[in-house]
Amino acid sequence: MLKVHVLDELYSHSSNVAHGVEVPAGARLMFTNGQVGTKPDGVTPEATADQAEVIFGRLKAVLKAAYMTLGDVVRFDVYLTDQADVKTFVEVRDHFMGDHKPGATLLIVKGLARPELKIEVEAVAAKVD
Repeated sequence: MLKVHVLDELYSHSSNVAHGVEVPAGARLMFTNGQVGTKPDGVTPEATADQAEVIFGRLKAVLKAAYMTLGDVVRFDVYLTDQADVKTFVEVRDHFMGDHKPGATLLIVKGLARPELKIEVEAVAAKVD
């Protein structure tokens, strides 16, 4: 079981993330590659929210292959190409994550691998069987 640390003595995050997540001894770890908003048919939706939804669907599929769920995510590394998309991404992330609060780093970058990509997300997950 992951132990989430949200500390009152630190400045609170403006979104649903933890200051730290403790992984118990003996946990299996999963490190995903960067997931982008491109569908299996090769189409990348234009809207940021749609790309984020595709990303979380892809993350769920990768985690499922390791018998894990989004509830096992310890942290996200998020790359956005536009500061204005932060709120949209956070809304989609919070919809998928519910009450689970993984740690996160969010960066605004000049660009991603392809010009149509607006978001890329890496995840680290841990699970004790």
